Amino acid sequence: MTTLLAGDIGGTKTVLAICELLGAEASPIPGGELRVVREAQFPSASHASLEAILDQFLPAAVAAGELQPGGVAAACFGVAGPVEGGAAKITNLPWTIEARALSARLGGAPVTLLNDLQTTALGALALPAAAFTPLQEPAAPLAPGATVAVIAPGTGLGQSILLSDGVRYRALPTEAGHADFAPGTDEEIELFRFLRGRYGDHVSVERVLSGDGIGDLYDFVRAARGATEPEPPALGQGDRNAAISRAALDGSAPDAAHALALFAAILGAEAGNLALRSLATGGVVIGGGIPPKILPLLQTGALIDRFNAKGRFARWTRTLAVRVMLEPRAALLGAANHARHEVSYVRR
Repeated sequence: MTTLLAGDIGGTKTVLAICELLGAEASPIPGGELRVVREAQFPSASHASLEAILDQFLPAAVAAGELQPGGVAAACFGVAGPVEGGAAKITNLPWTIEARALSARLGGAPVTLLNDLQTTALGALALPAAAFTPLQEPAAPLAPGATVAVIAPGTGLGQSILLSDGVRYRALPTEAGHADFAPGTDEEIELFRFLRGRYGDHVSVERVLSGDGIGDLYDFVRAARGATEPEPPALGQGDRNAAISRAALDGSAPDAAHALALFAAILGAEAGNLALRSLATGGVVIGGGIPPKILPLLQTGALIDRFNAKGRFARWTRTLAVRVMLEPRAALLGAANHARHEVSYVRR
């Protein structure tokens, strides 16, 4: 039995898991079952470093009999920030994480640092079909090794590409959320002008397809309509973007509903763009924290209509699978999935 350490490291919280790999441990592509035996969440800002959290987590696992001392075979951490040369500076935290230092702390076990969207993408490979809601079914069974595109609206807009090298999948990091927003309708051209007035000359697609983007979409809709509808009282309480989404879902605010309809359509357009850019014959996975919370609004058809509005390539995009990933622990499980392959690599 092989023991793996996985982590999902963010500015707000750090989630760690001890996983056991059962069965076909040497398989370089999914084979053998991953079982989470211990999982814990820590407030990141309350700790001076990831090492300080590990100093709590690992001894507790040993004391509970869930981990042998020095028993971690491999580890992978998804981190909220860019990774360069095996090191990462966490966004919104005064932490620097170094793979080499962590490996020494774990008795020489291989340690990999990946951007958290990479681990989210890898998590899609480790999840059962029940963890997804299909928005468009594929025209044919997926070919082994087919490229898969992953787009994940949340605090920001993450995008990644799952690319097979013939042996295993690699998750390519991107900063595609900071690419230009491309309006596709007259209304979206007006939205672009509105956002340019608010943010300056560069309007990224993340300005639209993120948590804060929902608030901007709502403000745009109200400005375009003359703000004749009074704001629901709940919009002044707590997370404004979440309140707008709730008002759209329960039908209490037509302006909010229209803002979320715009969000769904633009998400469909950008997901289709990513499919084209990566030739994603394996389809598109929509992850992130927002889509599961507004799933009914993504199932209306607006998203898929814009996904397939690709001119000469519309016939091709209609053959692709489009799925919403519902598992909130995708990044954690993706990190464990990557650590599984590191064990296989070391043993060869």
